Amino acid sequence: MRSISMAYPTIDLAATGAHIRQLRLEQGYSVQDLQAYLGLEHPQAIYHWQHGRNLPSVDNLYALSKLWGVPMDLSLIHISEPTRLQLI
Repeated sequence: MRSISMAYPTIDLAATGAHIRQLRLEQGYSVQDLQAYLGLEHPQAIYHWQHGRNLPSVDNLYALSKLWGVPMDLSLIHISEPTRLQLI
């Protein structure tokens, strides 16, 4: 078994949610606009993202990044805490 010294990227749910909200507002979209664009039946998923309860799926994150004209990784805020990965 080898160990690798590198920071494991952990996403900060609360900061990412706040950032998603900020991007939405900066672009002038309402929650209902995003709901319709993403084809969501209910807006609760978007509110959950914005409050840091969970993250958008990769498909939804990709769609939002294209809508907003930003790379997907710029929508995510990570916590950089160095950890060791064990390769088995």
